Amino acid sequence: MLPPGLTADLASYPDQQTFKSIHPAAQTVALVLAGRCSCDLVRQRLPDPREDERHLRERYRSLELSRTAIIGSLERHRQRARTTTAPDGGWSKAFAAFVIEHARNGGPTLYLLEFGAGASGKRVTTTLAPKTCLPSEVRLHPDLWLMEGKPTVVR
Repeated sequence: MLPPGLTADLASYPDQQTFKSIHPAAQTVALVLAGRCSCDLVRQRLPDPREDERHLRERYRSLELSRTAIIGSLERHRQRARTTTAPDGGWSKAFAAFVIEHARNGGPTLYLLEFGAGASGKRVTTTLAPKTCLPSEVRLHPDLWLMEGKPTVVR
């Protein structure tokens, strides 16, 4: 069960095909979200909201998003800050606890952390072979086991 504040939605059909080619044992491909904005799963928010948004704006521009898409993404980011508080230990630790439990109950699972703007953003695709990680490594390094852009199988 996902920690409160996180949700999982079925990934798009093209994404399902991509990830099933990387991890053929996959039965379901899901998109895990922290509210409407999952920036908290990518990195910790900066203490100054203006500096935090400046950082995000630069990342969205590097994805060549339209101004409208950037504004929409920033509004989702702002809404997240107003509506949900992070769990004790932060989102990384809460998500890591879920990953450890899922590995025990559901078996090997592929995870990929990406920065983007949902359907309005360009999908970063990867041809990298997934790295393998044990639940004990996830427990020891809840902030480091999942690196952006690197598919990781937890066994």
